[in-house]
Amino acid sequence: MDTTERIARKIASEINASPGQVSAATGLLDGGATVPFVARYRKEVTGGLDDTQLRTLAERLAYLRELEARRAAILEQIKGQGKLTEDLARSIAGAETKATLEDIYLPYKPKRRTKAMIARENGLEPLLRAIQDNRGADPVALAQSYLSENVADQKAALDGARDILVEELSENAPMLGRLREFMQTEGRIAAKVVPGKETEGAKFSDYFDHAEKWSVIPGHRALAILRAAKEEILTIEIAPEPETGDARAEGIVAATLGRLGDGPGDQWLRKVAGWAWRVRLSNTMYIDLLTELRTRAHAEAIRVFARNLKDLLLASPAGPRATIGLDPGIRTGVKLAAVDATGKVIETATLYPFQPKNDLRGAEAALAAAIVRHKIELIAIGNGTASRETERMVADVLKRLPAGMKVPVKVIVSEAGASVYSASELAAKEFPDLDVSLRGAVSIARRLQDPLAELVKVPPEAIGVGQYQHDVDQRQLMKTLEAVVEDAVNAVGVDLNTASAPLLAHVAGLGPSLAQNIVAHRDSEGAFASRAALKKVAGLGPRAFEQCAGFLRIRDGKEPLDASSVHPEAYGVARKIVAACGRDIRQIMGDGAALKGIRAEQFVDDSFGLPTIRDILSELEKPGRDPRPSFVTASFAEGVEDIKDLKPGMSLEGTVTNVAAFGAFVDIGVHQDGLVHISQLADRFVKDPNEVVKVGDVVRVRVTEVDVPRKRIGLTMRKDGGTSARDAQAERNPKSAPARGATSAKPAPKDEPGAFGAALLNALRKN
Repeated sequence: MDTTERIARKIASEINASPGQVSAATGLLDGGATVPFVARYRKEVTGGLDDTQLRTLAERLAYLRELEARRAAILEQIKGQGKLTEDLARSIAGAETKATLEDIYLPYKPKRRTKAMIARENGLEPLLRAIQDNRGADPVALAQSYLSENVADQKAALDGARDILVEELSENAPMLGRLREFMQTEGRIAAKVVPGKETEGAKFSDYFDHAEKWSVIPGHRALAILRAAKEEILTIEIAPEPETGDARAEGIVAATLGRLGDGPGDQWLRKVAGWAWRVRLSNTMYIDLLTELRTRAHAEAIRVFARNLKDLLLASPAGPRATIGLDPGIRTGVKLAAVDATGKVIETATLYPFQPKNDLRGAEAALAAAIVRHKIELIAIGNGTASRETERMVADVLKRLPAGMKVPVKVIVSEAGASVYSASELAAKEFPDLDVSLRGAVSIARRLQDPLAELVKVPPEAIGVGQYQHDVDQRQLMKTLEAVVEDAVNAVGVDLNTASAPLLAHVAGLGPSLAQNIVAHRDSEGAFASRAALKKVAGLGPRAFEQCAGFLRIRDGKEPLDASSVHPEAYGVARKIVAACGRDIRQIMGDGAALKGIRAEQFVDDSFGLPTIRDILSELEKPGRDPRPSFVTASFAEGVEDIKDLKPGMSLEGTVTNVAAFGAFVDIGVHQDGLVHISQLADRFVKDPNEVVKVGDVVRVRVTEVDVPRKRIGLTMRKDGGTSARDAQAERNPKSAPARGATSAKPAPKDEPGAFGAALLNALRKN
């Protein structure tokens, strides 16, 4: 079996596919095809591998190719030393991981001058063999024959023999494998606080005296402990069970030396085996397991981050509606940006309703006037400082709008990353004449209209839906998050004539350079009349066109199919389907009833198989369908604006902002997200929080605990009310139970003449 076939078989077993599917997909990816393109338009070739399988395939392909390259290099190294035997070659060929391969290579790896090397130079290897061969002899007596100018006494001779044996043990691949397996199964990770660091490391207090099995520690706990160790708050130990673990580990090492009896030589060998474990091998295992734990925890954290980012990017868009974005602030004011249905900025202002100016009426008047003037349908309020105060001001304004006027919907929007975008070079190019502070308000408005289109402008790591994101492998994190963005953008599709360059850059086959060229061409030549017109863009060749065309949409263009996800290469077969219906293509598209009598099988040919034909039929039925859910918003309770306003028992509505392995964080409008622990997500056992919730979900929760000093809020989604002791007591004593639900709304201020009325009247006259 050659290397390529071995890799294909290995990956096939991991992604539940056949080696043929893996080989076909590998050929496409090696040829420059993108994962979204292969997943969508090459189903016949790959046997229908989806984007998740293809991402795993690509990742494992890179790892296994590196493994094979390392295997070949090691074989060459050992062959060059003249030490390659058939058994050794077989062992190297059978190594399935880099760790196993390196274990085998250890004895042949060039190394610095060691104590064992010096002992061999001093003629002490024969002493070790004599002890091993004659277990009944006293090692001290045997050592007498090996004294020399460089070996002063028996102790020095035996120390040298010990050094040789310890090196041989530390390079014994089968034994290292057994020891590693034992530690992975039985090892414990223990953390202790560094004396005197209790106050400084208070946030890590849960781990001041903590121990659990290495094999089951969740990634989030491992990352917390690793961070605390890095900050020198905790010390970490990875060791076997305290009572019997060391003895069992020493037994594994000693077993490598053969059956040991009670002779003097046996006792010496057993003692060296124990010494080798305590002094050298336990440290080797610590490093190996710590590295593996870190890798495992990083992978879990990156997976959670990626899943949350995907949910956020694919959150429901409010759609093309005139929107006001408000970026709340106290001293610096509330920044206002109004955008039209296409996201174009039509007005900006800074309002000062709070301290120190306290111009509440002036701010309300300006906001009301903007609402009327631009026929605003949505108001997006950033969830940062002064968010609830700003929301209360907006609510008061909406109550006082003229009777009969359609009242805009107000929505609290996550402003994570908005400040990063505002100060970016991209934002400066997009809004060169707009103050940095106002750019954030624009971003907040637009991310309500279309989260995907706006959030692609923000570095994924700045969006804030991960945990310990600065602790994990940054290269792997960026690679994974970029893949998530690419998959999300291509799953939704992009309007070629309105998309920004950052959005276009994530379309399959494009990139920052081609995206800029497309926008430049659009600016100079006008809107694209068809997908085919893309071929006129500088630098966009046939290969790039093949990859990107199906993911780009042109609304109301000359070619109706350009508004769908049908690839231009399949327009011919799509028209055959339409012809079979006997009607015009524009009448067919979107009319599922017109396609009911069509059998996909009758259109299969040498170029297009059943999966593609079915996709075309589905697209003709619902052209350009958006996979994102319908738009819904959470309504925060009035009067609950600070953590101090919370009481156990309150029932509140909120939005899921982050999902971790241990539960979900929910924004309930008090500037501090509450935690629904995994045990509180449902009235059943939940293995993975993502089974129940995802980022962006609107949920109803009940407050179980409030810890104001630590800014911790406990929430539950269980129908039985959760398991908080405090809450349970309230359930048992209804008279003392806190009031349930939101606090009563504050009375609206009476209408006053002056700034508000004058500004509103003026706006109405202009409209």
